[in-house]
Amino acid sequence: MSKDYYEILGVSREASKEEIKKAYKKLAKKHHPDINKEEGAADKFKEINEAAAILGDDQKRQQYDRFGTADTSGFQGFDFGGFDFEDLFESFFGGGRSRSRERRGSDLRMDIEITLEDAYNGIEKNVVIPRLEECSKCEGTGAKNKSDIKTCTDCNGQGAVKQHQRTMFGVFATTSTCRKCSGSGKVFKELCDFCDGEGRVHKNRKLEVSIPAGSDNGTRLRVMGEGEAGEQGGSPGNLYIIIHVKEHKYLKREGDDIYVEVPITFSEAALGTQIEVPTIDGKAKLKIPEGTQTHTIFRMKGHGMPRLNSYGNGDQNVRVIVQVPTKLSKKQKDLIKEFEGKKKKGFFDDWFK
Repeated sequence: MSKDYYEILGVSREASKEEIKKAYKKLAKKHHPDINKEEGAADKFKEINEAAAILGDDQKRQQYDRFGTADTSGFQGFDFGGFDFEDLFESFFGGGRSRSRERRGSDLRMDIEITLEDAYNGIEKNVVIPRLEECSKCEGTGAKNKSDIKTCTDCNGQGAVKQHQRTMFGVFATTSTCRKCSGSGKVFKELCDFCDGEGRVHKNRKLEVSIPAGSDNGTRLRVMGEGEAGEQGGSPGNLYIIIHVKEHKYLKREGDDIYVEVPITFSEAALGTQIEVPTIDGKAKLKIPEGTQTHTIFRMKGHGMPRLNSYGNGDQNVRVIVQVPTKLSKKQKDLIKEFEGKKKKGFFDDWFK
C-alpha cells in the first residue's frame, strides 16, 4: 500500500466509523492550517482529510482494504452517515466550508468467470451493468425545463457564501453551503418529472468488455467512465472487472507456466518413444528418451500462457508417469525375470556389511 490510512488516523483496521470520525476530528483540529502555524501543518491536514475520505466511505474503504488503493480523484468531502467536513468546521468555528453538490459518480465492480482457453486467447464478453445514468430528459440538471434554470442570487452561482466570525481562536473568514441552492449554484422552479430532480435514473448498461490474453485469477481491469453517473454534472465513476479463471480438466496453471501429467508405459519409458501431449492450443509431440524415470518433467518452451501486458509465452511442463502393469501373463513374467537376470549388487549392500 502506498499509504497506510489507518496509521495516519491512528486507528486499527477494525475501527468503526464512529472511531474513525472521532480520530479525524481530533487530528483535523490539531493540524488545521488556520490554527496550526507550524511548517508542514497544511500537508498533514491534507493527508488526514484524504485518509478520512477513504475510510469514511464504505465502498472506498472496501476497495482500499482489498487492493491497497482507492481512487480519490473525485473527492469532494466524505460522509460518515450525516457527518462531513462541513460539520467539523461548524463545531470549530460556528460556520461551514462550501461543499458543491457536483460529485463524481461511484465506481462499480463486476466479477467475470472465463475458461483457461479464454484466458489464453483473450475474449470479448458482453455484460449488463445495472447503474445510475444521467437522466436523458433533463440531461442531469434535475430541472423540468432548462429555461427555468437560473443562477442563484444568494451565492452568485458559487454554491457557498462567505461569513466572518469571531471565535476563541480569533476572527475567521469561513464559507458555508448556500441554503437557497444547496451548493449547486443553480435554482429552478419545477423538478424533472422523469427523475424527480435527481438528475440520474436507474438503467441497465450493455457493454462489451475486452479481456486480454494472459489474464489470471484476480486480474483487475479498469473501464474508464463506465461507473455510475456523477451528481449535478460530476464526472462518472469507473467500472472494475475482476477476472476468475475456471480450473481446467487436465492442465494446471502456475503463473505463466502450464503443468500437465501424461501416462506412459513401462516399455515406452525403457526404450524411448515419441508421444502426443495436450496443450492449451491443441496438441504437440514430445520425445521421450530411453531410460526415462517416472515423474520426470520435460519442458516445452513457449507452450504456456501469454504474458499479460508483455511479450512471449510461458512454458508447458510435462510430468510423465510410468504405469506399471498390474496383470501379467506367465510368459510376460518369465520375460521380465529373464531380463532382470541374476540378482545384482543392491544399492544398500555396502551399508549392511
